[in-house]
Amino acid sequence: MTDPAIDRELTITRVMDAPASLLFEAYSRPEHIMKWFGPVGWPVTFAEIDFRVGGAFKFAMTGPSGAPNEPFGGTYLEIVQDQKIVYDNGFNGEKMMVVTVTFDEVDGKTKLTLHTLFASDEMAKMHLGGGFEEGTNSGLDQLEDLVADLASRIGGG
Repeated sequence: MTDPAIDRELTITRVMDAPASLLFEAYSRPEHIMKWFGPVGWPVTFAEIDFRVGGAFKFAMTGPSGAPNEPFGGTYLEIVQDQKIVYDNGFNGEKMMVVTVTFDEVDGKTKLTLHTLFASDEMAKMHLGGGFEEGTNSGLDQLEDLVADLASRIGGG
């Protein structure tokens, strides 16, 4: 018998040349979120974050046409400094997914693991069939660029 949740899960892992503290900061501050979150061509044009357990976030993106998309957001469920962030996410209060981000640093490089559990098979099919994985990877490419820039500034570059 198979686990019915398997089809509702997506895990993406990246090793980034940055300390966990820098990646954690990029996930927790709106000015950073606006520079990397989401796919290329869909910039975050509004980001509000109350970064604490029980705190909420709300983001809005603008598509290539220039038209703003419906805002989305959720609640932070767990935060462990420089190690883990867990939050739910959705539109208009409908929780579509729970996302767990872990930061495992070894020798100045960090393995970032992004685990998404969709609320239902229908949500999984809608998101995965609509380019969610590709969009997430595009955002992570931008995150790598951002942390490289931040690291060079910290290092005096």
